[in-house]
Amino acid sequence: MLDKKLLIKSPELVKKNLSKRGYILKVDQWMKLEAERKIAQVNLETNQENLNKLSKEISKSKEDDGLKDQASSLSTLVKQDKEILQSIQNNIDEFLLDIPNLLDETVPIGKDEASNEIIDEKGEIPNFSFEPKPHSFFIDKIDRGRGVKIAKSRFTVLSGEIAKLHRVIGQFMIDTHTKEHGYEELYVPYIVNKASLVGTGQLPKFEEDLFKLTESPDLYLAPTAEVPVTNLHRDEKLTLKQLPINYVCHSPCFRSEAGSYGKDTKGLIRQHQFDKVELVKICNPEKSEDEHAKLIADASKILDLLELPYRKVILSSGDTGFSASKTVDLEVWFPSQNTYREISSCSNFTDFQSRRANLKYKADMGNEFCHTLNGSGLAIGRTLAAILENYQTEDGSFIYPEVLKKYI
Repeated sequence: MLDKKLLIKSPELVKKNLSKRGYILKVDQWMKLEAERKIAQVNLETNQENLNKLSKEISKSKEDDGLKDQASSLSTLVKQDKEILQSIQNNIDEFLLDIPNLLDETVPIGKDEASNEIIDEKGEIPNFSFEPKPHSFFIDKIDRGRGVKIAKSRFTVLSGEIAKLHRVIGQFMIDTHTKEHGYEELYVPYIVNKASLVGTGQLPKFEEDLFKLTESPDLYLAPTAEVPVTNLHRDEKLTLKQLPINYVCHSPCFRSEAGSYGKDTKGLIRQHQFDKVELVKICNPEKSEDEHAKLIADASKILDLLELPYRKVILSSGDTGFSASKTVDLEVWFPSQNTYREISSCSNFTDFQSRRANLKYKADMGNEFCHTLNGSGLAIGRTLAAILENYQTEDGSFIYPEVLKKYI
C-alpha cells in the first residue's frame, strides 16, 4: 500500500511513476475520496465536540430544558457520521489496495520481459555430444500420468532416485542458508487467512491465482512461504536491534496458474503444487538496498555450488510484480530449450507490504514502517529440472552435482 501522505501531497508524481508500469492512477477519483473523507471527518468531530459540551451542561444543570432531547439528536448524528466516515474509509482502502508499488528509479522502462536487462552471466553452458533431452523425459518415465490420475493436470508424482534428489536439494538449500548465510529456519502453516494475503499483496487483486478453501471462505492454500513468513510479524512493532530479520522456509506452494493454459504443460516448470525454499528479510529502510544485494547473492550461491549456468536479470517496469519496487531474477540454463528460465525472483518491496500488514519498528522519531524483501533460494522443482538437464548423460541417465553427493 502506498503512503497516503505522498498521494495527498504529490498525486501527479505518483501517477508519473506508476505510468511506467502501464497503470493509470485515477487522481480525480482519489481527490474526490479524500475531499469526502475530510468533510465527513469534520462533521463527526464537530458533532462529537457539541455532544461533549452538551453532556457537561446536562451534568451541571438541575433542570432539563430540553437538553437531553438535543443530546439524543446529536448522539444519533454522531452515530450516522461514524458510519458515513467508515463507508468512505472503506472506499479509500479499496482504492489504495488496487494500486501497485512505486518503482525504483533504477528499474528499466519497458512494456514486458523483452525490456528486461541482463546484468550478469555465470557458469559454463554444457556442450553435449548428443541431443540433450528435456527434463520431462526423466519425469514422465516415473510419473506415467499418475499425478493426473490422483489429482489433475499439472500435478506430478516423483519416485525413487528422483524423489530422493528432490528431497536432498531442499535439505542442501536449507543447510546452506542457515549455516553459511545466517538465516533462521521456520516451519509455517500451509494454509493462510485473507488478512495475510492482503498483507503481502496477493489479495484482493489476484484471487483467481489462489486455491480457496470453500468451506472456510477466509482461508487459502499458501501460494508461497512469502505469505505466512512475512505476516509472522504483522501488527507488531519491532525494535531496531531486531533488524535485519532473516528467515528461510521450505514449504509447498499451491497456485491455480490461471491464465497459463497451454504453457509449460510438460515437466516441472509450471505446476499447481511445487516446493520452494523461500528467503524473507525484514529490515531498516536505510539498509534496504544492501539487503537486496545480499538476498541476490545468497540465492545465487546455490546455483554456484550446484555449478549450474545462470544469469541475473533486472526486470523492466512492465514485468515487475504488483508489490515489488525492484526485482532481479535468476535464470538457469535449460539445454533442451537452449534458453534460460527463471528460478528465483529476488524482490525489494520497500514499505509497500509493511503498510498493508502494519509492520513497524521503533525509530528515534517514532514508529516507522519496515522494509520487506524476499526471493526463492531456490524453487526446488525447477532446480531439479535444471540438474536433470545439465547433468544428463548420453545413455538417458544423469549424475549428481558434486555438492550433493554427501547427501546421497
